[in-house]
Amino acid sequence: MQSRRLLLAIAIAVIGGIFYYCNQQVNPVTGEKQHVSLTPAQEAALGLQTAPQMAEQFGGLHPDPTLQSSVEQIGEAIVARSAARGSGYQYDFHVLRDDETVNAFALPGGQVFITAALFRRLQSEAQLAGVLGHEIGHVVGRHSAEQLAKGQLTQVLVGAAGVAASSEDSDGRQAAAIAAAVGQLVNMRFGRKDELEADHFGVRFMSEAHYDPRALREVMQILAEASGGSSRPEFLSTHPDPGNRLAQIEAEIQQMFPQGVPPELNRGDDARFAQLKARL
Repeated sequence: MQSRRLLLAIAIAVIGGIFYYCNQQVNPVTGEKQHVSLTPAQEAALGLQTAPQMAEQFGGLHPDPTLQSSVEQIGEAIVARSAARGSGYQYDFHVLRDDETVNAFALPGGQVFITAALFRRLQSEAQLAGVLGHEIGHVVGRHSAEQLAKGQLTQVLVGAAGVAASSEDSDGRQAAAIAAAVGQLVNMRFGRKDELEADHFGVRFMSEAHYDPRALREVMQILAEASGGSSRPEFLSTHPDPGNRLAQIEAEIQQMFPQGVPPELNRGDDARFAQLKARL
C-alpha cells in the first residue's frame, strides 16, 4: 500500500513539474525565458478585474482628480521614455486614499498603486518616479505571473508530499501541512528575488526617463524609517531589508554610470510636486 502511494506521489510530482517547465514564454523586454502560464492579455484582464477590490482594501482611490491625473502623467512618461514601453502592457497609475499604510504595489498587466501615506513621505518627483519605476519593474518582470505559476507547482508538490507521507492511520494532513509551510518559505524567497529585480528595473527606467536614480536610494531610507526599525529576519519577508536593497541600488547606479550620474538626470519639477503633495 505504501509503495502504491509513493508511486502515485511521484507521478503527481512529475506531471506537475512537466507542466511547469514546459510553459515557457520569452519576456519581450529582458529576453529572459520565464515559466508562466498566463498570456499578457490574461495578465491585463486579471489586473483590471482585481484592481477595484485591491483599491477597496486601502480605502478606495484618492478623490482628487488632479492628483490622480498628474501621477498618471508622470507614470506614463516613465513608460514612454524607457524600455518598459516594449512590454506591450497598458499601464494605469492610481493614488490610494489610505493615509496610514506606507505601501505601493502593482497588479499583473500594468495596474500600479501608491498609498497617500507613502506619497506624503516622498520629497521629490524623482522619488515618486523611483517608486513608480520599481512597480513598473514588477509588471515588466511578469513577477505576478511567475508567482502564480510557482504557486500552482507548489500546490501540486504539496499534494504529492501529502500522498507519499500518508499512512493507514493518517490521512496525510499533517505531512501536507508541513510541506505547505516549506512551500510558503520557498515562495517568499522568490518574492524577495523579485523585489531586488524590481529595484534593478526601477533604477533603469527612471534613469531612461531622465530622473536621478539616486532618488530611489532615498526611497529605501524612507521605507527603513517607516518600518520602525523592525529586526525581522530578511529571509522571512517578501520585502528585503531596505539596507540590503540600498546596497544593490548603489551597485546598479555605479554599473550604469561608472563615471557618475550625468547632470541631465534631475529630481523633476519641484513646484509641481509641492502642489501635488498639498492636494493630499
